[in-house]
Amino acid sequence: MATITKRGNAYRITVSLGYSLDGRQLRRTMTWTPPEGMTAKQIQKEANRQAVLFEEKCRTGQVLDGSIRFADFAEQWFTNYAEKQLRPTTVAGYRRLMKRILPAIGHIRLDRLQPHHLMAFYDNLSESGIRENAVYKLRENWPELLKGRGVKQAELARLSGVDVNKLSKVAHGAGLYLCNAEKIAAALNLPLDTVFVSTTPDSKLSGNSVQHYHRPISSILSTAVKWQVIFSNPCERVDPPKIEKKEAHYLDEAQAARLLEALEQAPEQYRAMVALLLFTGLRRGELCGLEWDDIDWDEGLLSVRRSSLCLPKQGIFTDETKTATSQRVIKLTDDALTLLRQHRTAQAKQRLQVGDQWQDSNRLFTTWNGSPIHPDTFSKWFSGFVKAHDLPPVTAHSLRHTHATLLIAAGVNVKTVSAHLGHATIATTGNIYAHAIKSAEAAAAEALQSALTRSKKRA
Repeated sequence: MATITKRGNAYRITVSLGYSLDGRQLRRTMTWTPPEGMTAKQIQKEANRQAVLFEEKCRTGQVLDGSIRFADFAEQWFTNYAEKQLRPTTVAGYRRLMKRILPAIGHIRLDRLQPHHLMAFYDNLSESGIRENAVYKLRENWPELLKGRGVKQAELARLSGVDVNKLSKVAHGAGLYLCNAEKIAAALNLPLDTVFVSTTPDSKLSGNSVQHYHRPISSILSTAVKWQVIFSNPCERVDPPKIEKKEAHYLDEAQAARLLEALEQAPEQYRAMVALLLFTGLRRGELCGLEWDDIDWDEGLLSVRRSSLCLPKQGIFTDETKTATSQRVIKLTDDALTLLRQHRTAQAKQRLQVGDQWQDSNRLFTTWNGSPIHPDTFSKWFSGFVKAHDLPPVTAHSLRHTHATLLIAAGVNVKTVSAHLGHATIATTGNIYAHAIKSAEAAAAEALQSALTRSKKRA
């Protein structure tokens, strides 16, 4: 039952929600101020109505206050904000980060969360050995350990939950990530360092990675301020580790030419995908999301309208482009158009071979039966292709960087390159390709100096 207490010209409405586990009474309060011109009878009637509405909101969990734990508020933030406002891939990424965030600060009430809690968490993330993808290998006395425990590999696989084939590979020298290494050590009831040795002992998270954790925490707490659950965001009083600027990995002109030459022996579809990335600078998801209707064959134009993404529980799905500016139209080169025509012909032949099993997705790049290709399928193939042809260790995304740096080296202005890549701002392009831009400016200065010197000699 709500109680109403008059305080000056306003009314304080209090709702009791029972007791906490430690015996404290749980209350929620709000203040209602009647507008001018209302009679005493109208004020009393409206105050009662406000009390009923407020009590209903409290009972249904629509009213929050600072006593809520970070973990509980974070879950409401995901449901009521993130899943409605953010991209599915962003939400999935934040969900993964919560696996580390919640054990550190999830138990703390929002109104008691202080900057020192966050700084301690960030310091912990920066410690050596914190990386989940640190690689561990079995110690040389592994056979003796198993014999001493009276356990065979097949039984250990069952006890630990680690696949028996994976365990067999580890026994023959393969590496293992921390999560599985811990499962095996726990199944043997032995300390981790007794069973395994880390091949990356100094594996700590970079400042860039720590920033990834800072962003969802700050967003959650900013929303808490906006919803009037807390008065201020403690993240605003914390300086997370600085982001280390890293130069984008890319191929130079000669290496790109080697790649195109090596592609002549690649499967037709992958040859078209790699070449198109080099010619257009598309993101991987944008490439996989292309449909035949996106090509204007007469004008030689390619419209970028969507991305093809994949999440573990959702599978392959179509989403909007990364930003509004990512929706763009790109002029295709003659070589790119020729490759696409060849690919269209090859796909038509494949469709005839498959017959009624063909799924008409209208995508440029598909599986054997016409369904959208998994983005990781292309990335894994490209990684193996690069190794097989002794090319620099670049990824599929490096082809986007290669495209950009080649444009800059050719003298294309940064504004045009930014629009071509679909960046939200020119500043983004400038930050990513600072080195390439400086190199282009230096080359331009040298060319100008050479031209002026020749003019001076002629004079």
